[in-house]
Amino acid sequence: MIEQYTNWWETLTLLQKIYWSLAVPFTLFFLLQMLMTLIGGGDMGDDLSTDAEIDGDTGIPFQFLTLKNLVAFFSIFSWTGIACLDSGLSDGWSLVASSVAGLAMMLIMASIFYFLSKADESGNLKMSNAKGKLGEVYLTIASKRNSIGQIQIKVQGSLRTLEAITDDETDIKTGKVVKVSDVIDNNLLLVTANFS
Repeated sequence: MIEQYTNWWETLTLLQKIYWSLAVPFTLFFLLQMLMTLIGGGDMGDDLSTDAEIDGDTGIPFQFLTLKNLVAFFSIFSWTGIACLDSGLSDGWSLVASSVAGLAMMLIMASIFYFLSKADESGNLKMSNAKGKLGEVYLTIASKRNSIGQIQIKVQGSLRTLEAITDDETDIKTGKVVKVSDVIDNNLLLVTANFS
């Protein structure tokens, strides 16, 4: 079997040898990456304590040169080159076609990851999303904006305890259901117990 492989290798041109030398290891690495991603090892290193939580760190919006993209480039580049040479294209045209195919694959993968990252919810609370929602008073809210109380309200899919004031004539006691009528200075809810 090794002799057959050696004989086959001897019949290849230099460009075919380059393509095959790239195709086998990069395809194996590509398959390993896919397997690790599917079983959960594709995000190794996320448990480490890093400075990833720095305020204002938005990361790189469009990542074209990444390890995954380079592996995909060389996998597609080499297999396209092998296919082009096997179909009778010249060396020059096979290099052009395989380069275009590899770059297209990198662009596709970078675009997929870019748009997937844009689809993630940031987790930042938009106070305006509380407007019109019902909540329950957690700490008594004094009438006529005399003091700040707190309500528990479900906003953006999670239960939150937020500060609130009221224009109502009477205090709103703990446990009372209220409706958010407005948001003041993007951090304080204006609520009322008088709604229908």
